[in-house]
Amino acid sequence: MVPSAYLRVFQPLDGFERSEQLHWERWLVTGRGQAGRPRFADRPTGQGVGFLAPGGREAAEVRAFEGRTYLAPHRTRLRVLNAMAEEPEEYLAEVWDLILPAREARRARRELGKLRRRDPHTVPFVRQSAWHVPLRWFVLFRPEERSIADDDRGRLRLRYRAPVRRAMRRVENVLPTLRRSDLAQLGELVVELHQWIATFDPRSVLELDYGELSDLMSWDEMDDDHSAEQMQRALDALAKHEPAESAEAYQSVLVRWAEFRSRELFN
Repeated sequence: MVPSAYLRVFQPLDGFERSEQLHWERWLVTGRGQAGRPRFADRPTGQGVGFLAPGGREAAEVRAFEGRTYLAPHRTRLRVLNAMAEEPEEYLAEVWDLILPAREARRARRELGKLRRRDPHTVPFVRQSAWHVPLRWFVLFRPEERSIADDDRGRLRLRYRAPVRRAMRRVENVLPTLRRSDLAQLGELVVELHQWIATFDPRSVLELDYGELSDLMSWDEMDDDHSAEQMQRALDALAKHEPAESAEAYQSVLVRWAEFRSRELFN
């Protein structure tokens, strides 16, 4: 598995449409213990190249907050189709046809179109980022929402959690400042996050999980990582018209994750 970070929306069980709510209620009783991590099957393309397609039954991440059950469905097939339909990053553009044949990309776009026509509100509950945490994700959180603790498998994980309403207000408050600054491009990326979060029940909880990236960090590295705090300092200084201080704080986050992401080149 490629080391990745995850941005998840956990929606209360009673926030789902009735049919889906009943499905997850049954799953919690009968299928949760067999779920494990998402499963994939190697699917050949007929051109000497294959890709991983969703395999096994659909599952979800589960959390309990204040006595209420929240779920973030994996929706693995939807996420795989989204990834196949998107334009590749610039450094992969020249070899993308070797990785994903054009025929398979077209088929993914057709399947994605069918899903969206059937249910225009179908969106992934999970965003995944290989080898790094995108800087725009930190805009959604504050330092006091950070925690380091074992997960249910005993693995040490760094996480941030915030109510969806609060995360959306943060975007709305900072957006005018970003659009007037040199970070206008970051502002547009944050708007896209806001639009995604707004599709969920407003009682939902947003979680940034460093996931397998935590396995690549020592305890000291994890303890010293205060990316959300540095991002907040950068945005606060920007709002106060202190560009030098803002640039210094933003650069510290940028450098940290650029160094972390450089490991991708060796893998």
